[in-house]
Amino acid sequence: MPVLWTPSEKLLLASTSATRLTLLVSAGLSVETQDSGIDERAVEEAAAHEGLDPPALAARLAAEKALAVSRRHPERVVLGADQVLACEGQVFHKPSDRDAAHLQLKRLTGRQHSLHSAGALTIGGQVVETFSDTAHLTLRPLTDEAIDLYLDLAGPDVLKSVGVYQLEGFGIHLFETVEGDHSTILGLPLLPLLAALRRLGCLAL
Repeated sequence: MPVLWTPSEKLLLASTSATRLTLLVSAGLSVETQDSGIDERAVEEAAAHEGLDPPALAARLAAEKALAVSRRHPERVVLGADQVLACEGQVFHKPSDRDAAHLQLKRLTGRQHSLHSAGALTIGGQVVETFSDTAHLTLRPLTDEAIDLYLDLAGPDVLKSVGVYQLEGFGIHLFETVEGDHSTILGLPLLPLLAALRRLGCLAL
């Protein structure tokens, strides 16, 4: 059988995200996962002191994840990825519970926000490739009742998403417009990633 992934060891994803793993596997890549273990809030605080904008923050988080795992496995190609949601200058985080999810959707309703997705590839504890992409989405005006109905339909999995929505499911009902690549919205820009892997000689195609 033809082989797409050329390194002897599988790509090591510095994340336990099921969505990112599914994207990679669907693209035919050989993948293993490992939690980076980094303190994301500490990285964000340091980035805030440096004045990093949301795209740069996503890139910093992706690189820190990849580096943390690469130091443990210097012989492997390690992928780190992260996503930052920003609306009118405010950065949003994954909600802690249903009430926080409701409030977050209420703040986004009727407004356009941006999803900045970034990735970093590391080998031997060094960043060798970076990539990023941005999607722009606008939620339609939603009443409190509509938000509650959506949260009832979608279930607790929405708490795993920084935007409190999953476009591949009930979340599609929330939007007026969606501008951007689907994989970018899911948190891993596949086309820039694949281009970076080709530059590293990791793909046969």
